[in-house]
Amino acid sequence: MDNRAAKTKAIEAATRAGEYIKQRLGNFERIDYKSAFNLVTDVDKGSEELILSILRTAFPQDNILAEEGGGAAKSGGRRWLIDPLDGTTNFAHSYPFFSVSIGLEIDGILEVGVVFNPISGELFSAERGGGAFLNDKRIHVSDVPALDKSLLATGFPPDTAKAFNRNIESFSALTDMTHGVRRDGSAALDLCFVASGRLDGFWEFKLAPWDLGAGVLIVTESGGTVTNLTGGQFDISTGHVLASNGKIHSDIVKVLDRYYSPAINKQLQ
Repeated sequence: MDNRAAKTKAIEAATRAGEYIKQRLGNFERIDYKSAFNLVTDVDKGSEELILSILRTAFPQDNILAEEGGGAAKSGGRRWLIDPLDGTTNFAHSYPFFSVSIGLEIDGILEVGVVFNPISGELFSAERGGGAFLNDKRIHVSDVPALDKSLLATGFPPDTAKAFNRNIESFSALTDMTHGVRRDGSAALDLCFVASGRLDGFWEFKLAPWDLGAGVLIVTESGGTVTNLTGGQFDISTGHVLASNGKIHSDIVKVLDRYYSPAINKQLQ
C-alpha cells in the first residue's frame, strides 16, 4: 500500500469533515469540559466519527489514535493520528481559526500529513520525500534570516499552570526580539503557516500526537527544521515542539533554553 493512496483518503476525510464543521459553525448543540478550560463539542465528535468511517473502510487493519477517543493508542505499524477539530475553543466562540488534522505514521515515521482549514478552503498536505503543498502549489519555508525580522507563533496549554507561566515569560522575551508572536489557537495550522512561509517559527509544549502528526511532516517536507524546545531530537510522544525555517532556529533555541532546560523538559514529559 503506497502513501499516495493513504494521502488521497486522508484528503477525502479531512475535507468532508471540514465541510461538516463549517456547516455547524455557530450551530453546535453541546459543550463538555475535559478539564477546566479544555473544551469539546458535539461537532468534534461528529467530525471524528466521519473521519473514522472513511479511514476504517479504506484501511480496516490500521491503528488509529484520535483525540476524542475513537481509536486505540497503539504505536508501531500503521497508525493514524487524528484531530477532528483542532481549535475547539476558537470554534465554540465562532472565531474562524480551526482545522482538521490527519497524519499517518508507519513504524514511528511520519509518512502522510493533511491539514484542512474549512473557513479558507486551504488544504495543506505532504508525503514523506514528496514535498509539501498548499492545495496544488508547492510550498517552502521562508528565507527570513534573522530573529529581529521574523514573525512567530506559540500556543498555551489549558491545564498546566507552571508551564503556562514559563510560556508567558518566553512569549514576552521573543515578542521583544521579533516582529511579534501570535497565539492563534490551532497548532496544526500554525505549523502549516511555518511551512508556507507565513510564519518563521512556532513553539509549544505538551501537545498530543494528533496535534503534531500532520503539521510536523508538512514543515519538514517544506524545508523547515523541527526539534524539541531545546534543539534536541523531536519526539512526538512528549509533545514539545519547535518548528522554524531553519535559519533562525538556533536563535530561538537560545531564548527558549532559558525557560525549558533539559531538566524541565523531562519533568513535562
